Amino acid sequence: MRLLIRNGTVVSPTGRVANDVLIDGEVVAAMGVPGQFDALIGEVEVIDAAGKYVIPGGVDAHVHMELPFGPADDVMVSSDTFETGTRAAAWGGVTTIIDMPVQKKGEHVMESLAEWHRKAEGNCAIDYAFHQIIGDVTPESLAAMRHLVDHEGITSFKLFTAYPGVYYVNDGELLQAMQTTGELGAIMLLHAENGPAIDLLVQQALERGATDPVHHSFTRPSPLEAEAVHRAVVLSQIAGNAPLYVVHMSSGEALEEIAAARHHGRNVFAETCPQYLWLTLEETLARPDFEGAKWVCTPPIRSRDNDPYWSGLAGAAHRSHGHQADLWRGLRMNEIAVVATDHCPFCFADQKTRGIGNFSKIPNGLGGVEHRMELIYQGVVTGEITLERWVETCSTTPARMFGMYPQKGIVAPGSDADIVVWDPSTTTTIGVEAPDRKHHMAIDHSAFEGFVVDGRVDTVISRGTVLVRENQYLGRPGHGRYVRRGLSSYLV
Repeated sequence: MRLLIRNGTVVSPTGRVANDVLIDGEVVAAMGVPGQFDALIGEVEVIDAAGKYVIPGGVDAHVHMELPFGPADDVMVSSDTFETGTRAAAWGGVTTIIDMPVQKKGEHVMESLAEWHRKAEGNCAIDYAFHQIIGDVTPESLAAMRHLVDHEGITSFKLFTAYPGVYYVNDGELLQAMQTTGELGAIMLLHAENGPAIDLLVQQALERGATDPVHHSFTRPSPLEAEAVHRAVVLSQIAGNAPLYVVHMSSGEALEEIAAARHHGRNVFAETCPQYLWLTLEETLARPDFEGAKWVCTPPIRSRDNDPYWSGLAGAAHRSHGHQADLWRGLRMNEIAVVATDHCPFCFADQKTRGIGNFSKIPNGLGGVEHRMELIYQGVVTGEITLERWVETCSTTPARMFGMYPQKGIVAPGSDADIVVWDPSTTTTIGVEAPDRKHHMAIDHSAFEGFVVDGRVDTVISRGTVLVRENQYLGRPGHGRYVRRGLSSYLV
């Protein structure tokens, strides 16, 4: 099948140009000045992109479909399956996700990977890859990491300094894992919070009767994110400048640690998420009658006006915005490299409500895979970032960071024909509370209810197949393929 995208403006990290794009089968066959391929009209399917942007399909490098949460005797699972989650992702202009098989204490790495392949294979509407979570640093696990890099196309590993008893690794284990990833040329992803200190603060809050969802944020203060980032940066240096990628960064203090490390030439990178750029504690977690539980995620959403620990790096003129202004600045200055979602949805009615009377029992996670491209584009509209930086942080950099470029992340001859046509002339209203609002994730609420975005996903193409067009879903389970990844383009 051949497609011709005509009259659009192709956007890349380096600029924008009026180009027509010819797709043959699963790849971009050629690009040329407007009208260059008009002789083929009648032989190819034509998509008119006049007045619209033609961008590489989004790469969401941090999602959790079908993720088990909670103790063994009371496990709940995140509400999006690989089928429903990747369908929602396609609606949002995402054509590749990276999910995370989970190894917990006492479990085997290869068994967890096999389980994730079983969940995903034949069910995904878009392409998918895996980071491997290492929750038990043992000689067997370290050997498995080598096997995954050499034979499975998995070149990144996620560890946690949070969640003692579940995923938490101590400093010695973290250093040992970093030494291994450094030797392999792989990247370590890190959930950076001081887990033992947080557990103590949670216990103390519950003992004094502070049980509402807002205390999820108060017991995970931003300095405990920054401290964990600092400690990890030091350990990565000791491990020979081993690559470190800090996931879902939420605070200005943590950003300072990343900026300082990068200034000193460290292989340190950071990711943030739309919830930390747009949402504040006052309008989410602080809502009455337990409604704030809808926005419990980790790290937590931060306060706009009353954070006792942080007044904002962006200067006095922006102090009312605190962490958000710092994170947007980090995106502009490339101190933050990637915007992902940490998509991990739990329904309010029968999952989040398990934490009534004890905020620590609320499952941690938000739904966002459908709306990342939209929400970060709104940062273009408001002047926070450029159009090119939108494409870079949401498509190109994650593809390069995680060994998929130039197959993914760019509109160029020879690359996979993963393409989004974006219409800047209309709007999108996000939410579930009215029929004209956009929401396709398997979750009973929206973290961004009522948000209006000045633009819209018009057409979505995955490897030459149209998945979304004219507000209709044309995709199917099983179209998506597993992507075996190489090493990062950012490491030497």
